[in-house]
Amino acid sequence: MADPDWTLYRALLAVLTEGSLSGAARALGQSQPTLGRQIAALEADLGVALFTRSPAGLIPTEAALELRPHAQAMAAAAAALVRAAIPDVDGQGVVRITASEVVGGTVLPPILAELREANPRLQIELVLSNRNDDLLRREADIAVRMARPTQGALYGRKVGESEVRLFASAGYIQKHGQPTDLMDRTGHTVVGFDHVPAYAGGVVANFPIMREIFDVRSDSDLAQLAMIQAGVGIGGCQVPLARRLGLVPVLADAFSFPMEAWVVMHEDLKTSRRMRLVFDALVEGLRVFLSEAD
Repeated sequence: MADPDWTLYRALLAVLTEGSLSGAARALGQSQPTLGRQIAALEADLGVALFTRSPAGLIPTEAALELRPHAQAMAAAAAALVRAAIPDVDGQGVVRITASEVVGGTVLPPILAELREANPRLQIELVLSNRNDDLLRREADIAVRMARPTQGALYGRKVGESEVRLFASAGYIQKHGQPTDLMDRTGHTVVGFDHVPAYAGGVVANFPIMREIFDVRSDSDLAQLAMIQAGVGIGGCQVPLARRLGLVPVLADAFSFPMEAWVVMHEDLKTSRRMRLVFDALVEGLRVFLSEAD
C-alpha cells in the first residue's frame, strides 16, 4: 500500500462530515466530480468500499468509520503544520485554543477581547469541547482545563481553584422560594445532564450524582447554564461565574464540587513568542475571573 495521501483522506473526512459529495465539495471548494474521483481513488488504494448510496445520502461503511479518527488526526496535524509555518512574531499569527463549553463560551471572550485589542494581528481559533483535546497530537495549541493534566510532555500552570455549587435565577427564587433540603425538591425543578459525565460519577458531599435526579436534562453545559439563567430551575455553576451573572446561591452548604483551573500547552511551544503571549494572557485573565469568588 502506498503512503497515505492527505488529499484523499481529506476528501473522506469531508464526506463523513457533510454526508454527501455535493456538501463535501462545497466545503472543500472543489467540484463534485473531482471529489468523487478522490473517494474512488482511496477505495481503490485500500481495496474496500467506503460508502453506500441511499435515498438519504451516502452511508459510511464500517471501514470508513474506522478510518475517521485517523483522518481527523491527519487534519489536526495538517492544521498544526500550517500554524507552525507562520513566522513567530509577538502579537502576530494563529493560536488555537480549546476550552470547555462554559469556560470557552462565557469566561474566555472578555479575555480574548482584551488580548485582540492589544494585538490586532493575532488570530485566535477557539474550540469549545468538553473532551480533553489531545495537545500531543496538536489538536490545539493551548488548552484551558478544569482538571490537572495527566498527559506527559505538557507544560501547564495551575491558575487557581473554583467550586461548582447550586444556583438559580433571582426570578426563579422569587416564584418558588428556596428549597429547605437537597433531597426534598417538592415544588422545585433541577437542571442537569442527560448522560453522566466521567467527572460527576460517584457521590459529591453525600449527594448522589445520577441522571434521574434532574427534571430538565441536557448534555450541553451552555444549555444548562442558559436554562438556569432563564429561570427554568436550579443547577450547578462555578461560583465566580454565578456571581458575575447575578445568580442566587441555593443550599450553599449542601453541595460543593471542587475544580482546579489549568492552562496547558505542549512543552515544545514554550519558546514560541505568540504562544507565550496568549498563554500568559489566559493565565492572568483566569486568575482575575477566579478572584471573583473571594
